[in-house]
Order: sequence, then C-alpha cells, then structure tokens
Amino acid sequence: MLIDIKAKLDEEAIQELLGWSVFPEPEHLERAVQRYKDDASAKLLGYVSEDEIIGLIGYHYAGSDTIEIDHIAVDPSERYKGYGRGIILELLELEKPAVLLAETDEEAVDFYRSSRFTVESLGEKYPGTERFKCTYYADEDDSE
Repeated sequence: MLIDIKAKLDEEAIQELLGWSVFPEPEHLERAVQRYKDDASAKLLGYVSEDEIIGLIGYHYAGSDTIEIDHIAVDPSERYKGYGRGIILELLELEKPAVLLAETDEEAVDFYRSSRFTVESLGEKYPGTERFKCTYYADEDDSE
C-alpha cells in the first residue's frame, strides 16, 4: 500500500530510505528532502508492508499523462522480494499515467529492464557515469 509520506520527511527512517536513492553525499539528500518539502507538485509516497514503511517513490508529472520517477528505494533488507516492482504497479494503479519515465545508472538499470521498461543509453552524462532513460508504456499492458 502506498501512502503520502511528505509529512514524515524529518524522520530519520524516511531520510535513510530516501538516501538509498540519491548519490551518496549529504548535500544530495538534503536537496531531495528540501524539494519534497517545498515543491507541491513533487509527490513522495511510502510503501507499507506489515505496518512498516519499507520503500518509497518520489515523482512528478512531466506532462498531462506522463510521470517521471525521481527517486525509488527499498530498504536493503527487503530487496529482491518484488517490492520495487510492487511500488511501480501501485503507482500505475493510483495515478493511471500513459507513460512512466525514469533516469538511472548502470547499477539500477536491470531493475527497470525486469519491470518491463524500455531502456536506452544516454551516454556518459557525468564523467565516468553512463546514464539510462527508462520508459514504461502503460497502454501496452491493455493489449495483452
């Protein structure tokens, strides 16, 4: 189940979870927290399992029917159990976008690939770091 967790942004557990989805520098986490606090269009939802928030997804609308995922994370002790995919499926059900977009690095690209996203390389956007654009077309599910 996804719930709005913007009001919990000052909680250590939420910041730790968000920290798993940002470049490992304190400034990046601080910027992400501030963005969710200041920007009403930036949504942050927590994934609840057995009364505990074990994952989160942060996103914004990048068009009327397109959502861009800014952050997604699952507690390391709960990874590889399908929760990441569950978060995406719940977001699709909740918001019903036509398209989901995400940009990621090599470390997370297989997650998106296995979640039926189309993946294309954006090249080396930052020195030594290849980035990938991941696109999920929700209407393709309707045709199956």
